[in-house]
Formats: sequence, structure tokens, C-alpha cells
Amino acid sequence: MANKDYYNLLGLQHGASTDEIKKAFHKLAHKYHPDKKGGDEVKFKEINEAYQVLSDEQKLRAYDTHGAGWNSADGGPSQGAGGWDFSDFTNAAGQGQGFQFDLGDLFGEFFNGNGGGRSGGRRGRDISVDIQIPFADAIFGSERTVLISKVGICDHCKGTGGEPGVGLKKCATCNGQGKVHETRRSFLGSFTSARECSNCLGRGEVPEQRCSVCGGHGVIKRNEEVKIGIPAGIQNGEMIRLTGRGEAVARGTLGDLYVKVHVEKHKIFQRDGENLVMALAVKLSDALLGAEYKVDTLDGPLTVKIPEGVSPGEILRVRGRGVPTSSGRRGDLYLKVSINLPPKLSRKSRQLIEDLRKEGL
Repeated sequence: MANKDYYNLLGLQHGASTDEIKKAFHKLAHKYHPDKKGGDEVKFKEINEAYQVLSDEQKLRAYDTHGAGWNSADGGPSQGAGGWDFSDFTNAAGQGQGFQFDLGDLFGEFFNGNGGGRSGGRRGRDISVDIQIPFADAIFGSERTVLISKVGICDHCKGTGGEPGVGLKKCATCNGQGKVHETRRSFLGSFTSARECSNCLGRGEVPEQRCSVCGGHGVIKRNEEVKIGIPAGIQNGEMIRLTGRGEAVARGTLGDLYVKVHVEKHKIFQRDGENLVMALAVKLSDALLGAEYKVDTLDGPLTVKIPEGVSPGEILRVRGRGVPTSSGRRGDLYLKVSINLPPKLSRKSRQLIEDLRKEGL
């Protein structure tokens, strides 16, 4: 996917913010997840690849600088990274002299401005769950508890990876440097690149005794109960973000938990923005003469006055019985009137209707 536009794949403009990138990814990932009906595995992999680049600070800088060629084969810069002139290196290689320099440090300094070639902080994976709530909970808000299986910090070692109380020792893999060097040969000579040590995760030290529960990883797969606050007025399909409630990663920050809310349909009420709508059937005589009806609302029973001569399809408005808004006010309740006509008339009723007809009614 080297020649594809990662921003375009996520439906974003170049220079989109971190939050915009994250929101776009989660929306598309939920849409194209291969486990869902109508999912698309190829599309899902593409947007995941795009997110992996745009959400990583160092990869993003490289991509924004070099575009589609940001990650050319073997990390080799084309035309010199950022316009750098490698002609002297070529001449030296042509003479068979060879040379060494740390590509990790060089490009770390170029992209980060602080040298060392160290990548940004570690961050746990974001996770998402779907929950279904009753209609009334979506209107007034509620709290739900869900059980989630995820990678979390080991309670035994508190994420250190070592047995409680043990000391640290120098990492034998990187000799305490926190990174290891790899040398590659090319027509330009010998290139040494640096990467974070996978044994100590860049710290240069490891516990003298690994944690007996997590095996030294600092994290462990487990089930966790998470309380989710459902805000009043939430819409069907909205996402709730719980910062730091996603998965953990050793010596890093926690990911986020995204909760997609599905609202059950109500047998009486429908939602129209911040307002509620319901049907109200009245008798013919009440429509002609007016009456009072007791209706059940989400707030409890309510007496509604039916005006004389109300027409089928007419809307009656009850203020302040709708959906709560962020400003603290509530929308309205709308009653759509229908008139119940008797399926069969008695002799007396028929005579009365005939008399009304004679009067022109």
C-alpha cells in the first residue's frame, strides 16, 4: 500500500489532528470489521495500516515529509532523505573503503530534533465494545457495568516485570544501552541502525528475578469490570470514550476504551432530536366536544386537554417533557392525534349522526 494516501483512506484532510485520526479510524474499523455482517477484511487491513502510520509520531513525521516513499525498501532514502547529498558516501564506497554511522541516531535527530533515535512513548491498544440500553436510559442517563477481557497491568508486580522487592541488573542483550545496533552492507558501505532493545524495552535494566505471575512482561490478560456512565440524551450509535480504560503495555500508557451505544426502540415513543413523539387516539365525540385524556409519559402519568374540534393528524404540544439537553433544558413531547371511528353504529347513534348531517355537520 506504499502508493496510497493514508489520510484519504481515513477520509481526512492532510494535517488532521490526533483526535480526528483516532475518531476516523474507530468509525471505519467498526464499519469494516470482518466479523461484522457486511464487513470488508481488505478494507479493514488498509485502514488499520493507515492508522498505524498516522497515529505514530515518528512514522507520521516521516510520512508527512516524504509522502508515499516514507518507508522505502530497507529504509533506504531515495534522492537523499530530505534532500541530503550522499555523493561523498557513494565515492567512498566506490573506493572500497566503507564507513559506518548510526542511521537510527541520524534519522532520530532529523525527525525528532533531539537525537538518539528513540521512538515516542509506548501506548496500549484501544479497544471497543457495543452495549444495548433501554430507551428511557438513553433519555435520562444511567450507569452500566460491562465485563471486558483485555490486557492489563499485572497486579503482582505492578507492571515492573519483576518479583516484588527484587533489584535490577544490567540488560545483557544491549549491555545496558537500551538499544541494539544492527549493521547492514550495501553499495554505499556498512550502515549501522539502532532499535530499542526488546529484552529491556529501552530501559537498559531488567529485574533480577522475573515476575512469577506475568513472566516478566508486566502485563497479563484478564477480565475486568468497567463502569460506564451513560449521559442523558445520548443518541443511538453514539460513541463514549473512556480515556485510559483500554489495554496496557509494559512501561507505557494505557489505551482508551470506546463504547458504542445501541438504543432499544420504544413501543410508544419515537425520538426526533431533543423532542419525543407519540400517537394519541381519541374518540369521535371527544374530538368534536373536547375532553381530558390521561397519557403515560416517560415521567409518569400526565393529563392532556383535547381541544374542541381537533382534527386527525393535528399535533398537541406538551412543553418540557422531551429529551434533556446539554444546556440543562428539555425538549418537548408531541402528541399526534388520530380519531377512533366506531366499526359499527347502534340505531340511536346512527340517528344522531343523521341529524348532524341534516344540520350540515
